[in-house]
Formats: sequence, structure tokens, C-alpha cells
Amino acid sequence: MGLRRLTRDQARRIAVRAQLLDAPRPTELVATVERLTLLQIDPTAAVAPSADLVAWSRLGPAYQPEQLKQAVETDRTLFEFNALIRPMTDVGLYLAAPDLHPTLQDWMTANKSFQKDILAVLRDRGAVTSREIPDTCPVPWKSTGWTNNRNVTRMLELLVQTGQVAIAGRIARERVWDLAGNVYPADLVVPSPAEAETRKNERRLSSLGIARAKGTAVPVEPAIVGEVGEPVEIEDTPGVWQVDPAALAAADDFTGRTALLSPFDRLIHNRTRAVELWDFEYTLEMYKPAAQRRWGYFALPILHGSHLVGKADVKADRKAGVLRVNALHPDVRFTRAITTAVSEELDNLAAWLALPTIERP
Repeated sequence: MGLRRLTRDQARRIAVRAQLLDAPRPTELVATVERLTLLQIDPTAAVAPSADLVAWSRLGPAYQPEQLKQAVETDRTLFEFNALIRPMTDVGLYLAAPDLHPTLQDWMTANKSFQKDILAVLRDRGAVTSREIPDTCPVPWKSTGWTNNRNVTRMLELLVQTGQVAIAGRIARERVWDLAGNVYPADLVVPSPAEAETRKNERRLSSLGIARAKGTAVPVEPAIVGEVGEPVEIEDTPGVWQVDPAALAAADDFTGRTALLSPFDRLIHNRTRAVELWDFEYTLEMYKPAAQRRWGYFALPILHGSHLVGKADVKADRKAGVLRVNALHPDVRFTRAITTAVSEELDNLAAWLALPTIERP
């Protein structure tokens, strides 16, 4: 018997639903992050910080950034790890097998006294910023990059990886550090590395809906899921995909909506998958000179139903109280229905940002 074959639109619907971008919207932040498995932290706020923008794309006007801060710092239902916000129920998966380069392991070994000093400060003083921890490092960290000689921060990050320290919150953009036992659950269970890897792949596939088993490494979070799920073929795409079995039964049961996405949104974060499933080309152009940008500094991908239909070049001018829509870049012909839906979602974005005026092209 051959593999099950999906149409591209079935695959798109599975992916959109898995990312909670169909209708109706979810209603609760922590449950949303549990389904997505992560929110990526990025400080760029041309519109809004990415973690907040992703949450708003799902929850709508009911979401406010204070809810995310409370979940991480007060309720401890979410935690920060490697510039990602994850559900606290997953914390053991990311402490199961610290993946430290031998150079980092050697540096930690050479600085055991420094580790003890940092842990002693956290025991005595509780949660602090890195600036409040003395640098007693006998063997400084050497790097050709921006981390050179940033000994305290570098060691704190490694102690997080090894499960001794945790990020307790942030003051503005600055991380606050504490002993892991003061942040993570007392009954924390850390599975074996093999169990953790399988579970992470299962969780990732559930959040993506459909993905490749193997592929090129990508930043932040893998886009591949190993052999979990059910192998399928998708029309007009090469090779085999893995699909979440729970999503297959409802592949044709879909009600879409229109959404403006963060450039870091997981629906489109894997640019190769975005091309294969949607023919959607996208590059974050904030690092390009203005004259070389096709879509804008922080253009928001536009989802309409199960289709990615274009990009919105948008900027929040908070000082002027204006949401500036510099341009809309359609990838398909904008019908009246698409135009109306996109316009309404831009209005919703301006209202959520508390910007009383919206300027359109």
C-alpha cells in the first residue's frame, strides 16, 4: 500500500490549524503556548515585540503583554530558555541533554570556582541581574564576537543549560537570574535524552501539523521532526512529509480567518517549507539597506484562510500615535473580500497597540 497523498490545500489547512490561526481563536495564553510549544523573544518593536505579536495573532484583542510577564515571572506557568518562552510543563525536556560544545565544557571546568561564586551569590541574594554578580572568573571567556570577556553572562547562560540556574524574569530587556530550584517546579522530572528527543519531536510536529523528518539546520528551533507521525506525500512537492496523525482526520474540516503574522511566526519561520506549501517567498529585511528592501523593514506576512497572500509593510509610530501602513505587497490578486479582511485586521492591530490613527497607502 502506498503512502497517503494530500493536496497542498489539505496540507496548508493542517499547518494553519496546528498553529491556531484558524477560526475560532483560542482564548487562553498558556494553553496557546502549550500548543505552539514556544514564543520567540526578539526585541525588535517596529510593530510589537515578536512574542507579543504572535500571541496577539492567535488571541486577538483579549491578549495584553502583561499576561505574558505574569505567566513567566509570577505564575511560573511559562519559562524562558535560549531566548524562547516555553510551557513550564516542558522544562524537563530541555534539561535532559545539555548540548555544550567541548570548548564550552572545557571553559566551565577551568572555572569551577567561578561557578561556585555565582551560585553562592544567588543563594545569598536571590534573583539578580548579571551586573549585580562579581566577576571572579580566573580564566576569561575569549571570543571574536560580542561575548568576549563577558564572563558573568556567559557562565550564567551555561548554568541555565546545565539546569543549575534559571531566568526568573526580565527588567526591561535585561534578564534576571535565580537558582533553578526557585523557578522550576519542585517535582520536576527530567527524562532520558532519548525520551526527551522523541517527545520534543512529537510536540514539534503537533505544533507544526506537517513537517519534514530530516533537513538543514535552522536557527532557534529545529524544523524537522524525525520519524514521529505518519509519512505522507503532498501533491507538487518532492519527497515524504511527516504529518500529525491527530490532524489527518480533520484535514478538510476548516474555517479560516485573516491574520497578520510576525516575521518570526512559526507558520512561516521555515522559509523552505513556506515555499513548498504556499509558494510564499519571504525574507526579513531589517538588516538590509533601505534601497535593497522589497517588502519593508519589518513586513508582516498576511494569512487569509489557508493561503499566504502577501506582506504588509507596517510601522507603529508610538510618539505620533499612528500605525503607518507604508505599503501592501500582494502575492495574489486581492479580491474585495481579501482587501476588506486585511483592512479590518490592520484596524484591529492599531486598536490593540492603542494607536488612535492609521495611515494607509
